[in-house]
Amino acid sequence: MHRRAFVTTVAGIWLGCLGISSCSSAPSATTSATNMAGADEAVDLTISVAASVQDAMKAVQIAYEAEAPQVSITYNFGSSGSLAQQITQGAPADVFLSASQKWMDDLEAQEQLLEGSRRDLLLNSLVLIVPQGKDDVTGFRDITTDKVGRLSIGEPASVPAGRYAREVLISINMFDVLQPKLVFGKDVRQVLAYVETGNVDAGVVYATDATVADRVRVVATAPADSHSPIVYSIGVVADSAHAEAAQALVEFLVSDTATAIFEEYGFTPVN
Repeated sequence: MHRRAFVTTVAGIWLGCLGISSCSSAPSATTSATNMAGADEAVDLTISVAASVQDAMKAVQIAYEAEAPQVSITYNFGSSGSLAQQITQGAPADVFLSASQKWMDDLEAQEQLLEGSRRDLLLNSLVLIVPQGKDDVTGFRDITTDKVGRLSIGEPASVPAGRYAREVLISINMFDVLQPKLVFGKDVRQVLAYVETGNVDAGVVYATDATVADRVRVVATAPADSHSPIVYSIGVVADSAHAEAAQALVEFLVSDTATAIFEEYGFTPVN
């Protein structure tokens, strides 16, 4: 997939554009943030991000900090539910990117998001994966058989991928019978790791997670109508001390540059 080369290329393009005025005549979201905060004023943004987006967001960081060198980004990766709880409890965060609408809805209801800053950003799908070399599992119908002794999904109460996986298993009348086999992960990347290492025989993760793992194989994609729509939303945290710079980052994430990065990592931009 050449992701490292892709990231380097993106950074190079944007560094080049900084020195060539013809790259763009229109001010970017980052330029606006620079004008508002002052070109020499350093801004440190803390971004709480759903674990499933971490690879793409690391690539975004390279492109964004090249365009806005006065902005430094620190990521806090985890399950959306845990991150939302941290924000509610006062943990420092300027922007929240959630893999579930539920947690954004909860924060919005508690007035924890800056009014008008919330945007739907990305779409994803759900897949069944097995370790490379395990060829006897070909679809969801096999997970109730002796071919699968342990199946991992995210913890449904706090991990959106786990909640979506539970919906899928309920829709195909397998959730109850699979209870003895289920191994829950604290986030979707832990589920992926369980499958990669062979600690479980199969797992349900986002399609984008499977694309960044060389030691797993996708055997089935869950039908879109078997679970709630997988929509990633983003918004500025109401208590952010850098609301303008945080909003500029949110706007950058819907730019052509960020969209290309997300697509490279398998996400579908909402717009």
